[in-house]
Amino acid sequence: MSEPTVQAHREIDTRGLNCPLPILKAKKALAEMRSGEVLKVVATDPGSVRDFQAFARQSGNELVEQTRGADEFVHYLKRR
Repeated sequence: MSEPTVQAHREIDTRGLNCPLPILKAKKALAEMRSGEVLKVVATDPGSVRDFQAFARQSGNELVEQTRGADEFVHYLKRR
């Protein structure tokens, strides 16, 4: 897994959860964060890659980076 280039202000663990739970948890966490802060979401659902791309487009939050490990997907979202 490549080292992330993004520094996160907050991290949530959604391992073992399937759509739409990772998105819902991320949405709740982002609502509690300030504009410009970065949220790191760790997921095991392969569908989360597409889900977070769509979520970023729809919500206006920036999907800064997505990385993939052995069985994990890490998403970095910047609060709008």
